[in-house]
This record gives sequence, structure tokens and C-alpha cells, in this order.
Amino acid sequence: MTAVPPLSSDDQPQHVAIIMDGNGRWARSRGRPRTFGHREGVEALRRTVEAAGALNLAYLTVFGFSTENWSRPKDEVHTLMDLLRLYVQRDLDRLVREGVRIRVIGERSGLSADILRIIETAESRTAQNTHLNLTIAFNYGAQNEIARAARRVAEDVARGALRPDEVNEASLGARLDTAGLPAPDLIVRTSGELRLSNFMLWQAAYAELVFLDILWPDFDRAALEAAIDEFRRRERRYGGASRHAGS
Repeated sequence: MTAVPPLSSDDQPQHVAIIMDGNGRWARSRGRPRTFGHREGVEALRRTVEAAGALNLAYLTVFGFSTENWSRPKDEVHTLMDLLRLYVQRDLDRLVREGVRIRVIGERSGLSADILRIIETAESRTAQNTHLNLTIAFNYGAQNEIARAARRVAEDVARGALRPDEVNEASLGARLDTAGLPAPDLIVRTSGELRLSNFMLWQAAYAELVFLDILWPDFDRAALEAAIDEFRRRERRYGGASRHAGS
């Protein structure tokens, strides 16, 4: 099979964010427990990170564990926590070699000490990498993120570090978990669900949304390319005159 060449820099999104959905349904369709689907979802993440690097994407963000996921059964929550351990411990050396920088966004209070160590190790070991910026949203909820940023703004105003008339989109955005990252150009959700589910609500203001029927454990380079191809067909307006996604 002939390899598909990387997309050129002027016809692809800079930042792709993915809501990885459908692990449970994928497992049930095979008569297996939801936890089996989550483990297969890690393999899909591995394929997707590799594909993103091959396609010369600059930024990839994935929704790994939401603040709402704590309400799931304890064994499923435990599995979801284990998956971060599994992914980082198995792949970190390779990600370091391949120039992938890892960031983890979300609420860190309440996470176990060993999970915090894994996050800190992954971030510190990859801090100098520049080939692909991989952001993992873990224990993340967009409303929680915005509320925490607003609290930081209020604290800075109270101590005189920020004037009330300096409170604007830029000052709030600089206090979000994603400060320093470009907003996503493209947000992809798998499994056919048509909602953002509290993911990157602030950052999604002008993102193109693509919803795929494929369940996350079946996601691969072809699916990523299909989403990017759809993005390239869109007319992006940013609230003003239309502009083609690839322009």
C-alpha cells in the first residue's frame, strides 16, 4: 500500500481536539465489559498520536477523563485512572524520542499522589519537545476550568495585580488551563453523538465541529484524515466574512 503523504501546512488545521467516545458501546457490541473498551481505546489513542505526528499536526488535544466521570461505577473509574498510568508508562520513552510534548489540563486536586507523579514526570520529561504538542484533558470539565480561571481573575483583582477594567477575554483566557495553546481549529467527536459534553467550551468559539459515527476503539489514521478532509471543505467565518479552512 502506498503511504499517504503528510498534509501541507496551508491545508490542514493547526490544532485538532478529539472527544474520544464510544468505548462502552464498542465493548458491549462484542459482549465484553466497558473496561475492555477503555483498554482498546488506549490503542486507538496510540494510533492517533502516531498519525498526528506523521501528518505534521502541531497540536493534538484529547479528552481522557471528565469531571463527570467520577459518577461512574468505581471499577470503571479505577480502570480509567489505570489507563493514564498504562499509556504514560508504556509510551513515555517513545514519545520523548519522537519529540512529543505532553501537557495535562484539568483539576488536579483530588487526584491520587501516584497519578500526580505520573503527570509531572510526563510533562517534565517532554517539556523541551517540539514536534507534536499532545494535551490530555484529565479530570477536566470546561465549566470547572472557566470557573477556576474566573476565581484567579477575582483573586488578582483583589490583591491589586489586575485592574477591573483589564478583565476581558484576553485576561481570562490567560488564566485558563490552555493558556499558551492556540484554540482548536477542529473538534472531532466519535460515536455519532452531537454535543461537546463540557469540553473546551471557551476554546471552541470558532472551531469547526466534525461528528463521526465511528466508535473510538476503531479510530485510526484514515478516520483522522477523513475529519481533516471535512475541515478543509468548510468555509470559516469567525463572525465576519467567509474564509476557506485551507486558506
